[in-house]
This record gives sequence, structure tokens and C-alpha cells, in this order.
Amino acid sequence: MIFSVERTKLLEAVLKLQSVVASKTSMPILEGILISAEQGKITLVGYNLEMGMKKEIYAKCEEEGDIVINARLLAEILRKMNGLQVEISADDRLNCNIKSNEATFDIMGMAATDFPEIPTVNESNSFSLKANVLNQLKKGTSFAAATTEGSKPILTGINISLFDGFIQFVAIDGYRLAIKKEKIGIEKEMEFTVTSKAVNEVVKLIEDENEDICINIGERLISFNLNGYVFISRLLEGDFVNYQKTLPLDYKQKVCVNTRDLINTIERVSLLISESFTTPVRCYFNELNVIFTCATAQGRATETFNTKLEGENFEIGLNNHYLLDALKAIEDENVNILFNGSNAGVLITPVDSDNFKYMIMPMRLK
Repeated sequence: MIFSVERTKLLEAVLKLQSVVASKTSMPILEGILISAEQGKITLVGYNLEMGMKKEIYAKCEEEGDIVINARLLAEILRKMNGLQVEISADDRLNCNIKSNEATFDIMGMAATDFPEIPTVNESNSFSLKANVLNQLKKGTSFAAATTEGSKPILTGINISLFDGFIQFVAIDGYRLAIKKEKIGIEKEMEFTVTSKAVNEVVKLIEDENEDICINIGERLISFNLNGYVFISRLLEGDFVNYQKTLPLDYKQKVCVNTRDLINTIERVSLLISESFTTPVRCYFNELNVIFTCATAQGRATETFNTKLEGENFEIGLNNHYLLDALKAIEDENVNILFNGSNAGVLITPVDSDNFKYMIMPMRLK
């Protein structure tokens, strides 16, 4: 195999593919990127058995062939080189030569025959989505997905559904719930759950917010085609949480607040909270204002936030991180916050629409 390619384009692709390359594994082949050279192009593939990515790049190919090169090492070599072009060749013994300007590296590659075949997704069940829409849906929900599988792997995913011309993302980790939907005008109905990590990695590939992303849904797989990349991930099996049952149908107390003002207040009160301990922000609501208090080993912080309460006075403890994550995902200037006393979930909704809902479970106050 012998080919030459623009160094910066190859480096860019390798760095992006590293997100799906296994970092710690008993299979060294999964730590590599498969490079296949053929007339006029090279194809790069990274695959960790759960997520995979493929990218084609224009290249001058003198001899066709395949080789697997350790992704981290290849990225570091390409990053340190300074030539415009890089030439890579490999022989039958997997000796790999990488050359750019006066710099030359001779390293050992791995056999392409040992690299697992990346699956393909049937394109019969597909739809297109604007990149900016996917970005907003991800921003509005991914923070609420569980980060560790534990006993419920489904909670590490984002539930995606299409209905009535809308697309809706839902994430829940047992302590908070995030729902966001957008009108896309596609008259299809489907539902599936994909890992939050996969959605986050796809968003990183976006370069043009106006580009169309083609999404293909298979029986167990999903693929995203954008910016010249094909990103593939497994779908999570099993039924998603019946979150509709957790949403309150009515409320006892309500406040309308300015989103940015409340963010600033909570951030100030939270300055004394250590990352090592979970300390609630104590919120006392009365008819004229809310008094936020936080007491830790480092001291005590108190701030009064002016807002009008509908309903009876009450006190509640909230996790500052959960509250801030939800508020920072909101683009609306003002939001309604609905309560059912001190021990029920807190619901945050838009003032003039229903395009998102966030629910946070309260913390016990001592």
C-alpha cells in the first residue's frame, strides 16, 4: 500500500475518529484506525464494537492496500509533522512508513483482516434533520441522561420519537427529567433510544449548522451521515421509562422568573458548595420573594430573589447542579416553575409554549 494525502485533512479525520476508538481494551486492534487505500481515495474506519465512524478522503494512491495503525500514535505523528503532504506505505509484513518533508517514521501496523467489520444500516427507514435542530435537542436533554449504566442501561440513552410533525428528545436519570421537542414537518411515526454519548459525538462533527443530517434507523443500529462522515451506533434495547406518569397534572405553587437572573443567583449562592459533598440549596418561598440559603463547612450564603408566588408559602431543598443544568439549557427569557409542596418534583416549563419540560426531584432538608 502506498498513498499520499494532505496532512491536515488526514489529521483532522484521525482526531475525529479517535472518539470511537477504544482506549483501554484487551483487543489492541480496536485501538487502531483501519486505512484502506484505493484509486483516488482512502477510507478511514474506527470501531469499538458499540460505535463506529467512517470517513473518505481524496488521496493519490500508487498501490492499493489496507493497514491498521494505532490511532493515538498516528495522531501524534501527524500533529508533529510540518509538511503539506504525507506519504504512507506498508508492506506485507505490516511495516509502515510515514513520511512528510524530512521527517520519517517506521512503525509496526496491524493486519486489516483482524479488524472487525463495521456494520451498515439499511437506508429504507430514514429521515433528515437540520444540524442546528439536532444540536438544540441535544443541548436541551443530554445533561439529564445517566452517566453510569448501573442496573438500568436504558437510562444512559436519549429516547427519540417522531410524531405529528415533531421530533422529541427525552432523557431521565432517576433524579431529573428533560424533554425537548421541535417542529420538523416530517409526517413519520417512530421511536427508539440511542446512547447519550453517541448523540454528543455526532454533534461534535457538525461544522455547518444549516447542513442536513441523514439519519438511518435499523433494527438494532442507527447511523448519522454528515459532513462526509458516517457515524454508527447501537440502539439501546428495552422499553424506555414511562416518564409521562411522573409529570404532575396540576400544581399547588407557581412562580414566573427571569431565567438569566435566577441562574446568576443560584451560581452565587452555590459558591460555598464543595464538589465532594452534595449540599442542597434551601429555598423559602413567600408571597413577595424567594430566600435562597446554602450552609456548608465553609460558611453560609443567603440571597433574596424577588418574585411573586401563587399559592401557599413553603420551603424546599434543590440540587444546585440539577437546577443550573436545566436553566442553562433554556433559551427563553422567562420560565414558569411549578411546585406541589416540599416533597414533590419541581417542573420548569416555558411561559408561552410547550417545547420543553424539565423536572427535578427535591433534596431532603435537615
